[in-house]
Amino acid sequence: MGRKRGRGMAACWYGIARTATVDRAAAWAEIDDGGSAKVVTGVTEIGEGILTVLAQIAAEEMGVKPQDVIIGDNDTSRAPEAAHAGASRQTYMIGNVVALASREARKRLVKVMAEMWGVDEAIVRTGNGFVWAENTNHKITMGKAVECCKQRGVVPVGSASFGTDTTGLDPVDGAGRPWQAYVFGTQVAEVEVDTVTGEVQVLGIWAAHDVGRAVNPKGVEGQIEGGIVQALGQGLMEDYQLQDGHTSTSGFAKYILPTSLDVPHVTSIIVEDPDPIGPLGVKGIGEPAMVPTIPAIMNAIYDAVGVRITSLPATPEKVLMAIRAKERAEKMQAAE
Repeated sequence: MGRKRGRGMAACWYGIARTATVDRAAAWAEIDDGGSAKVVTGVTEIGEGILTVLAQIAAEEMGVKPQDVIIGDNDTSRAPEAAHAGASRQTYMIGNVVALASREARKRLVKVMAEMWGVDEAIVRTGNGFVWAENTNHKITMGKAVECCKQRGVVPVGSASFGTDTTGLDPVDGAGRPWQAYVFGTQVAEVEVDTVTGEVQVLGIWAAHDVGRAVNPKGVEGQIEGGIVQALGQGLMEDYQLQDGHTSTSGFAKYILPTSLDVPHVTSIIVEDPDPIGPLGVKGIGEPAMVPTIPAIMNAIYDAVGVRITSLPATPEKVLMAIRAKERAEKMQAAE
């Protein structure tokens, strides 16, 4: 009796972008007056951090400073369609298309500068708000370079579209290509189970996830941690009940959510296995982060007290009933 600890592991795979349908995104990018940059796409920011990621991508590809990137109006009546924030597709679809549009804008600028300096385009570099030619004395600010372009009738602007090549599943043999990119992950959970009350406390989660290429590692860690906390709530606490079509858990008094006191220590391991198709090598992490968490916790409960919880959530009452049933079964077996 008392508290017992256990560890469990689970692994997952997950498809990125919309399922079994062509997924597309488009964007415009421009290196603007003063050396700033403008990106226009119908992206939806709902807290996932896509605007930060796009600013980083555009800055890297065009050679401006991240703080000088402006993400334009996302009204789809004035901006290229980018589709929804879901299916863990934002970094993969929008990030790749912004990279392609930014590269086209940079290519226009580089062509002008190479002609003006009389050098090969291959040695012209851009970065941190400057343009220069390797092994020469040619170096100017991005703002001056844009001015040079416009004096020659060139606007350094680019547009692009990025899409997936997917198919549905054959109804006979199940063959098909429903996703273009796949990610993989494994998590280990350590729990402590109170055998008197049935309460389960998650002490730690070790999460290793393939993300293709981490544009913003801190953002990736935040996504992993957030997914784990959501899964912890679903696995141990959240119990949405319906009676005759009406909810009996309409308030947070009965519908329990994790608080900061319930959040375990999370160790995130970012695995970068670049996507071979997209220009950036990125994939996604939004939804995959929470997939292995619940089975890892359930396996850890089994390791601790030897009972399998097969329905969610694993509430203290449910865990305690399983422990008592196991004890009764053991006593009956011993009596025989």
